[in-house]
Amino acid sequence: MMQQILQDMYIEPELLSELNEEQKQILFYKIREEQVRHWNERERRNPSHALKKKSNRRGIQWLLGSDGEVWVWVMGEAPGDKLFEDIVVELMEERARKQAQQEAQELRRVKEAEIEKKFRDAMAKEKARFMAEKWKEETDDRKAAKHEEEEDRIREELKNGRNNVREQTEWERKWVADEEMKCKARWARDEYKRQSLRGIEKGLVAGLSGLFHKIHLNGSVTEHLTPPAEATHSPAASSGQLTSVWIRPPRPNSRESIIHWFKDEQRPRRAGYERSSNTIAPWFHGIISRQESEALLANAADGFFLVRVSERIWGYTLSYRTTSGFKHFLIDASGDYYSFLGVDQNRHTTLADLIDFHKEEVITTSGGELLQDPCRQRSSTADYGGLFQ
Repeated sequence: MMQQILQDMYIEPELLSELNEEQKQILFYKIREEQVRHWNERERRNPSHALKKKSNRRGIQWLLGSDGEVWVWVMGEAPGDKLFEDIVVELMEERARKQAQQEAQELRRVKEAEIEKKFRDAMAKEKARFMAEKWKEETDDRKAAKHEEEEDRIREELKNGRNNVREQTEWERKWVADEEMKCKARWARDEYKRQSLRGIEKGLVAGLSGLFHKIHLNGSVTEHLTPPAEATHSPAASSGQLTSVWIRPPRPNSRESIIHWFKDEQRPRRAGYERSSNTIAPWFHGIISRQESEALLANAADGFFLVRVSERIWGYTLSYRTTSGFKHFLIDASGDYYSFLGVDQNRHTTLADLIDFHKEEVITTSGGELLQDPCRQRSSTADYGGLFQ
């Protein structure tokens, strides 16, 4: 699945929504790294093209930083860029200037209203000498109008004040969100490098050839050819009998297709079994929903986990219990290895290898997810959704 995403440089929005923010940042970093690798391979395959560009003194060359990685310019952090604080000050000054203009216009309107009111009062007093009774009534009306106008003015000022506070709060929220996104992107790059080095040191990363993989059973090691991902044959096909060929669709489209895929591709690779025995692992629960997995982990302590067959990709979902709730990580099993989708770039030969690896190494540095205890099935008779029948 990860190889397909990197090959197409595209991930479906529905699948992307299943990843959390940290997983998305690491996935974007992998895509960027794959683009650089494709560029370098194209340059190596076409040396004549590179020489022609050199002779014409035209071409593209990646600028490297002091760490040897491709140099990336982040607006606001390069020499000559305005500091973020300076931009904020300019925006605040512009906002203050506009607010001062609005207040001046409001004050001018109030003064004009006051002058006009005084003129009306003078005319009314002059007229009152001839109409005493009517003057008293008009005076009362003017007082009521003045009071209402003052209330309207106060309400308008309070409304403008609330709008200004709301605009400033919204701007501050966006600024904090941008800073958090920068920190997550920087962390994703560091986490990607750390996981790669750690996986190589422990020697638990699967090969990249896609042809052979090893199965450890009772201390012995055997090698066999992995069947192609696109089609699988039943055992009778090897003996010369004509059997139907099952073509795997791009994504699971029914429960029957999931069961077919598991029996033909995963059971020969001992998915769901203990590392060195024929016993089904206590953490494996077969085909269950997200809601069922959370119900099983509801009363469990932090660090409890289970593995279920995914209904979205050709792979599995690791459901993990945390202090604040639950986390779900997709495990890509569409190739000849097992790897977390969008989180862990380490490739493991078997599903049990992945689980044992993360009993010692956290899944993400920020989350600190360490697999401690398996969540077992509640009933005495285990039901795996027909996977082992």
